[in-house]
Amino acid sequence: MGVTAEEIDTVRSFNRFYTGMIGVLGEGLVRTPYSLTEARVIFELAQRSATEVLDLRRALDLDAGYLSRMLARFEADGLVERERAPGDARRRIVRLTPRGREVFAMLDERSVAEIRELLGGLSDADRARLLAAMRSVHDILGDRPRGDGFVLRELRPGDLGWIVERNGVLYDVECGWDRGYEALVASIVSDYVRHHDPKRENAWIAESGGERAGGVFCVRKTDDVAQLRLLHVEPEARGMGIGAALVGECVRFAAGAGYSEIMLWTTALQRPAHRIYAAAGFVLEEEEPPVERFGDVIHGQVWRKRL
Repeated sequence: MGVTAEEIDTVRSFNRFYTGMIGVLGEGLVRTPYSLTEARVIFELAQRSATEVLDLRRALDLDAGYLSRMLARFEADGLVERERAPGDARRRIVRLTPRGREVFAMLDERSVAEIRELLGGLSDADRARLLAAMRSVHDILGDRPRGDGFVLRELRPGDLGWIVERNGVLYDVECGWDRGYEALVASIVSDYVRHHDPKRENAWIAESGGERAGGVFCVRKTDDVAQLRLLHVEPEARGMGIGAALVGECVRFAAGAGYSEIMLWTTALQRPAHRIYAAAGFVLEEEEPPVERFGDVIHGQVWRKRL
């Protein structure tokens, strides 16, 4: 599917809004005489005692003539000093002067103050949403490789609603299931809260880069049998070993809680999950006859593992 005109308008509208919000389109950045590009150069020079002009140009992706004219203005204003590199007259070194360091400190202080004012006017919930959205934009459009690290943690406020939402969305997108499945997930989560036995039941969220990346529940089926439920991993986090880690944590908890067996119900459609279950020692023991469910024909399966 190609990029639509509406999608292009959305990005352009956001660009106009945000550049106006942070003052890029005004006379100067953070109420100073310096443009955004000039401030970027000053910020970059402040990160080290001296910088090769070529490295500075590459880091900021600036035209050589444009950068040269800017540095000449900075030099005339006493903000930088330039010299030829020792042993290679073709290379130029640039560094901030004490006056340049003072300008950097002023820019940095005003930038921090404006960001603090922006975030301080938001509720905790809106601040968290804004920062999460900014991280998402950076992760998707930035040139930083996505980290492969993740952690497992127990539930926090807001996780249960997220589990219902993400299961509903993912199974709609990936399996075409209707809202009946989301209703089932909601009932499972509700039962977990209403009848939770902390000694024999638990749930975990996987986090990667500070964002939720998956989850799983371990609940009581009978006095002797635990049930693994609602395993899911976010699409962008797959291939990191999160699914195996969540299943392994569930199995370890069930064994420590005194169960003699752990089981799970899935469908024939979830083949990637089957590989995770098999690697963890689960065995497919029962295949149910097909039934119409969730707007689809479902081939249920029961997998079991002795503990």
